Amino acid sequence: MKNKMLKKYAFLAIIAVLFLSALVGWNDSQKAAAKEKERQPIIVQGPMPIEAENFAKRLKNVKEEKSGDFVFYKGTLDKYPVIVVKTGKGMENTAAATAVAIERYNPIAIINQGTSGGHDPNLNVFDIVLGKRTVNLGSLKTAEKEDGQGIDPTAWKPMDLMASEGSAGEDPNAEKARYYEGDKDLLAAAHAVKDSYTKGKIVEGTIGSADVWNNEVDRIEWFHTKFGTSVEEMEGASAAQIAKAYDVAFLGIRVLSNNKMNGGKYNPNTAAANQEYVYEVVKKYISTKPGK
Repeated sequence: MKNKMLKKYAFLAIIAVLFLSALVGWNDSQKAAAKEKERQPIIVQGPMPIEAENFAKRLKNVKEEKSGDFVFYKGTLDKYPVIVVKTGKGMENTAAATAVAIERYNPIAIINQGTSGGHDPNLNVFDIVLGKRTVNLGSLKTAEKEDGQGIDPTAWKPMDLMASEGSAGEDPNAEKARYYEGDKDLLAAAHAVKDSYTKGKIVEGTIGSADVWNNEVDRIEWFHTKFGTSVEEMEGASAAQIAKAYDVAFLGIRVLSNNKMNGGKYNPNTAAANQEYVYEVVKKYISTKPGK
């Protein structure tokens, strides 16, 4: 009888130990999941496949998600959550993709990167511009002209759509360019790894965006003089605008794929080179986060 009681107590003790072990394991799992949830991901945007997929291939544990035409490659870099977003080309696509990404994933930072055309004659193909500022080059107000008086784009004024909730066309305070400042911590990370990039120089500058592909040298010079643009592309300002609306850190990083101002011919390999550099920027930025 005594042996049976001992066996019974031993069995109950084993069950209790197993239960406690399982409970501890479950708690550890829950803590790990909670910690992962607390880590807000970093979003890296690229418009076209050649501007996004090279970076996505370097992530670990990648899972692909879609929303509309937008593709989200969810993975990790140095065990930190990073999401590459293939936004598609253009301001509308990028604005929508940015809003979806923020609402769905609650990122800590957004980097909009890819190729661009040069506005500064001192910059060459493979040089990279860090967006100290990003500006919408397509938000313009034309001069008053009657029938037969012609068209004069150089007389057009910038228009700040965020200056008033009323009609921007009626608000004289809106007749200025809206510049979105690059996040200082992202810029610091970008500068910290500049030496890792050997295919061109890296400078701070102004990135201009619009749903327009400018090939007229005089027009490019006008933007360069009036807006201070270093390069132009078709996405960054819309992403910067949405990021500011949600108070998310933002930085544009654009490589020159061509430059009509000095005869620099288009080179598609610049897209991969830029992603290699942005990869190092993200690694550096991750290293500054708590727990790293």
